[in-house]
Amino acid sequence: MNAARLQQLARAVLRTESEAVAALVDRIGPEFVRACRHMLDCRGRVVVLGMGKSGHIGGKIAATLASTGTPAFFVHPGEASHGDLGMITEHDVVLALSNSGETEEILTLLPVIKRRGVPLITLTGNARSTLARAADVNIDVSVAKEACPLGLAPTASTTAALAMGDALAIALLETRGFTEEDFALSHPGGTLGRRLLLRIDDLMHTGEEIPTVRRDAPLKETLHEMTRKGLGMTAVLDDDGRIVGVFTDGDLRRAIDRNEDLHNTQVHTLMNPNCKTVRPGLLAAEALAIMQANRINGLFVIDDQGRPIGALGMHDLLRAGVM
Repeated sequence: MNAARLQQLARAVLRTESEAVAALVDRIGPEFVRACRHMLDCRGRVVVLGMGKSGHIGGKIAATLASTGTPAFFVHPGEASHGDLGMITEHDVVLALSNSGETEEILTLLPVIKRRGVPLITLTGNARSTLARAADVNIDVSVAKEACPLGLAPTASTTAALAMGDALAIALLETRGFTEEDFALSHPGGTLGRRLLLRIDDLMHTGEEIPTVRRDAPLKETLHEMTRKGLGMTAVLDDDGRIVGVFTDGDLRRAIDRNEDLHNTQVHTLMNPNCKTVRPGLLAAEALAIMQANRINGLFVIDDQGRPIGALGMHDLLRAGVM
């Protein structure tokens, strides 16, 4: 088979699946709204059911719901009929996926679901099927044809069900007022979680790791302090230990270019008195924004008296995955 034929087949699949998803737009109506209301009113969790490929799609929908503010989990229908159905409580909502609407393992569970009195929402490709007729709300996710040339492998139908699941999840997210901070709380290990939850207190250098010199320190002593602490900067302190300025690698290079006397020149004569400082508790992402806005590579964290209690470098944020 040549390359042109392979590309032709791939494009045909993508066209078929995109057309299947596009057809769903006109089906967003009262049934979709009723499904959303059932889930918004749910005091428990959304229990997602599906067999085979629909089960894989159901697992993804459950994960998307759970990560966007709608507690949800997936239950395998075959396992449910052997005890796992006990996980469904009277406060839950059941969301069942079946393209045919006649999946035996799901139909077996209908009497128990009905006895529990929980709302049943279905995503089916046949509005006249047994499952669709038993549902409190059925959302039509039928497709004109599968992308599989044999019309057998679930392709366009599973894509349509997945897209409708995303539509439900995002509609619920917006309605609940779910925020980036809420998302980060359920994704503390991800990049967004690090950006939104990590604070400078968790990253800053403290104690003896903070580079500091007195305002009358000679440049040679200042250089040694910067080299030992490895942050490319040092805070310059007055006699009470308060920050009065900052001296950086850039300031040192400029001093050398001017042939300053490293042994006798005091650091306060060359320091930058406009030292950027922050208070503890600041989000690491906010510290990054301050550094970028001021084109600097470090910040000092100060207490109420203006004394340094921490130092933070750009590389600390980089290591933590904040940037």
